[in-house]
Amino acid sequence: MAMSGGTDDGQPMMEMNTTPLIDVMLVLLIMFIITIPVQTHAVKVDLPQQSTNQANQIDPEKNTLTIDPAGTTYWNGAPIDPVTLRQYLERTVAMAPQPELHFRPDPQARYEVVDTVLVIIKRANVSKLGFVGNEQYRNDF
Repeated sequence: MAMSGGTDDGQPMMEMNTTPLIDVMLVLLIMFIITIPVQTHAVKVDLPQQSTNQANQIDPEKNTLTIDPAGTTYWNGAPIDPVTLRQYLERTVAMAPQPELHFRPDPQARYEVVDTVLVIIKRANVSKLGFVGNEQYRNDF
């Protein structure tokens, strides 16, 4: 730190010494940084929980896939969506021996829904598929 003592002519020093001011400001800045609370940026996300419910819904012997007149698909009595149906079918295809899939659409179910489910079954490469309840259609033909 350089300090000037002024001139020899006896005039007062006209510039202010800012070094102590800067030192005090730095100390206050450090104290301010230390004392502020740590900001935690948290985003609350509800993550899906791994449930053992899905493993229990796949029967190693046979599984029943039904479609009601409203077009709702049921896997062993529990309503499911097409994504869950794909997951169940992938698990059943990977099992050894592969469980049977009993497909039972309601006669009043829309053909479009039945066809969509059959496409999902075909894409999953299910080899043991059986149509159950075909006797309900015998009077239609």
